[in-house]
Amino acid sequence: MSDAATQLAPNPIPSTSAKTRILCLGGGSVGLYAALRLHRRLKKDQVQITVIDPRPYMQYAPFLPEAGAGNIDARDVVAPHRKALKHLDVLQGKVIKIDHANKTVTVEPEEGDNYQLAYDHVVVGLGSVSRTLPIPGLAENGIGFKNVEEAIAVRNHVLNRMDVAASTTDPKLRQAQLTFTFIGGGFAGIEAVAEIEDMARYATRAYETIVPEDLHFTVIEGAPRILPEVSPDMSQWAFDRLQERGIKIYLNTFLTSCVDGRVVTSGGVEFDSETIVWTAGVKSNPVLAESSDLPLDRIKRVTVKPTLQVVTEDGDVVQGAWAAGDCAAVPDVLNEGKFCPPNAQYAIREARVLADNIVAELRGKPVKDFVHKNVGVVCSLGKWKGVAEFANQRIKIKGPLAWLAHRAYHVMAMPTGNRKTRILIGWAGQALLGREIISLGSVEDPRHEFKAVAVPAAPPGVTVEQKAESAAATGVAGEVASGHDSQ
Repeated sequence: MSDAATQLAPNPIPSTSAKTRILCLGGGSVGLYAALRLHRRLKKDQVQITVIDPRPYMQYAPFLPEAGAGNIDARDVVAPHRKALKHLDVLQGKVIKIDHANKTVTVEPEEGDNYQLAYDHVVVGLGSVSRTLPIPGLAENGIGFKNVEEAIAVRNHVLNRMDVAASTTDPKLRQAQLTFTFIGGGFAGIEAVAEIEDMARYATRAYETIVPEDLHFTVIEGAPRILPEVSPDMSQWAFDRLQERGIKIYLNTFLTSCVDGRVVTSGGVEFDSETIVWTAGVKSNPVLAESSDLPLDRIKRVTVKPTLQVVTEDGDVVQGAWAAGDCAAVPDVLNEGKFCPPNAQYAIREARVLADNIVAELRGKPVKDFVHKNVGVVCSLGKWKGVAEFANQRIKIKGPLAWLAHRAYHVMAMPTGNRKTRILIGWAGQALLGREIISLGSVEDPRHEFKAVAVPAAPPGVTVEQKAESAAATGVAGEVASGHDSQ
């Protein structure tokens, strides 16, 4: 465990170390970039920087749809903390309590007892989680698309459903297997459905009994249009192109039930679907509302000034507390009354300003506001398809050029040169060799087959040798042994 973790017993005692202790809660865009900048700008003997995250890597969310479609290897859309944050303390665990009054946080490791860490400054970059609703059947049948594990699970599931459909003679079952439903028509939902549909259509080449027309992709969106992040005319263009590909989009419509895979909408449409992907929004990390004394707004985001310092409802600065990214209500100084959007473009830049302001405060200098003019939006709609807008929506690009702009922008923004190189090599390999369309769904439960064939434990009073002899008498143990030896 790092020095930071050993500073405290269950009852925290402030450290007498001369170093300033900075905790970065979350190793995503905010935590990773803030920690790196602090490390570069401050001397090692001045500060102790610790990053805490339940995952050992930062995932680059804009590439999740391409990872889900198999365009990018899953490992290449993440930046391992141990490599990206060399020479810094990295702890793998879940932050379960923030007690800023005593300047401590409680961490729940994957194994072992919870422990507490003391700090002088805390950077809250805990991000967001999927925002779900109490819809019957959703918890049992839905799949999220918020992290790389979920994106790969969706890919494996879709390809597996195609395998199942190709192996059945029941037309009703076959149609349910080949019906894929996505809830949410924002950037996450539209990029996900477009990339997955593109992959599935390509995969039909490997099936003699499935053609692209057999696939049924549906989007259910509660708003009057998709892609609210782009201008209405670009949103309509994307809507028309997706419809031309056979993707049905229901606007002003809500999912009301999906019990046993039976999708029911507020518009009265009903159909069976074996795949239900939830992309309908996010919410701030729940620990902030449940186990934190930091001030929050009405939707449970940490309230901050444009300087990214945490502030109370009265506007008083909470000393030693900073926040940015999805879990923070960051005022957009260029658009009075509005907040910065929760995306990677803003989070990365917020993290750098936040780090600079911590350095300024430690050196007794004035802090600066975060000011960023949106450079534009890029959206992939599948291979060689996309929409993009720049210069405050004055420059609009559609089709292949927008798709190339999407890839170029995000590969440049991807952390570490190692990952940039791997992604470029992967794209080149795919261009030459085509997509990989194999489902590896079994990796999600790798012990399933072993557990199915494992001999039950010997009952009390029976030795392992006796149990083995009994199994051998039935031929089970002998078959397993001979099968293993034949390999």
